[in-house]
Amino acid sequence: MGLFSSINTSASGLTAQRLRMDIISKNIANANTTRTSNGSPYRRQMAVFQKKSPSFEEVLKGESNRQNPSGGGVEVSAIVEDKSPFRMIYEPGHPDADKDGYVKMPNVDIVTEMINMVSATRSFEANITSINSTKGMLMKALEIGK
Repeated sequence: MGLFSSINTSASGLTAQRLRMDIISKNIANANTTRTSNGSPYRRQMAVFQKKSPSFEEVLKGESNRQNPSGGGVEVSAIVEDKSPFRMIYEPGHPDADKDGYVKMPNVDIVTEMINMVSATRSFEANITSINSTKGMLMKALEIGK
């Protein structure tokens, strides 16, 4: 492992959580969007995380030094749509209401989105704490040589 590998791992977590928060914000903003460009209501989106695969350079370094590659970060592999059914509400005066007066609403639950937002925020903060701890350890290591 290199000197900054833990910082790089935490940085990948920051990037992934920021993207997750962007997707959650998009879901909340479109919680009442009944018509998108394809004519259907907005579908909730979710980020799929996966372990970050090491780069060629990391694998090469790992093999030449007989060490394990340090690619321990995380990345968003895909953004998928939630296939759960749309909510139906009775609102006969709505322009998108069907002949019975029901409107298909997005499958976004605000409470679920807020819980996910808190989770993403906590993960983001944990990655920041990890970076700060690593930085503190590196600074203390530099003081040893004084």
